[in-house]
Amino acid sequence: MVFVNLPSRKRPRLIWATPLLAALAVASFLWLLFAHDDPSRMAAWMRWGTLSAPPAEWRLLWNDGRILTLVTALFVHFNAWHLLVNGLFLLLFGLSAERALGGVRLLVVFLVGGALANLAAALLMSDPSKVIVGASGGISALIGAYLVLFPNAKLGMILPLGLWPVFIRAPAVALIGVWAVLQLLLTFSGPPSYGQVAWWAHLAGLLLGAILALFFRDAVHRRR
Repeated sequence: MVFVNLPSRKRPRLIWATPLLAALAVASFLWLLFAHDDPSRMAAWMRWGTLSAPPAEWRLLWNDGRILTLVTALFVHFNAWHLLVNGLFLLLFGLSAERALGGVRLLVVFLVGGALANLAAALLMSDPSKVIVGASGGISALIGAYLVLFPNAKLGMILPLGLWPVFIRAPAVALIGVWAVLQLLLTFSGPPSYGQVAWWAHLAGLLLGAILALFFRDAVHRRR
């Protein structure tokens, strides 16, 4: 009797959540770009973005249904560069995380982690009534989840050394750690103002994504 290892006939799982998030962000950007002039686009940012508020006045975030903007702000971007950078990070970490988590869990990490990251940024920014938009909080949550799910993974990066760029591979934990330290430094050195980066959302998203991934880790092992 001879035993032969046969390749699995199991079909690869459909990756749909990450492309869906990217498509919603692009559609929102195009809608704001072509269906609004400058004044109405500014009003749309204020309506669908998350407005900051002092911690003592946190109830302001609940006025007029504005709590929903903790989610809608994830799909609004100021300009094409803002959208492009977030889109690249979404695809880089989202596609890998979705293969491990599945589409539904990835949406939970992105939406819940991103919404709570926006809430943290809204309460911790030193200036009140500033608008927070962009997918950064949700993407940071995916980065935190990626770190928990793939602690031994390596990421490729291009460094401009000398006359020629050099491609290197480094442990993800090291690169993400450097990124996290940079966010921490910028949180306290960069002035939070309208149109600039809400660094608190990055830090909060990273932590929240890691926590959510810990809850899903057993299910991920069973999925594999």
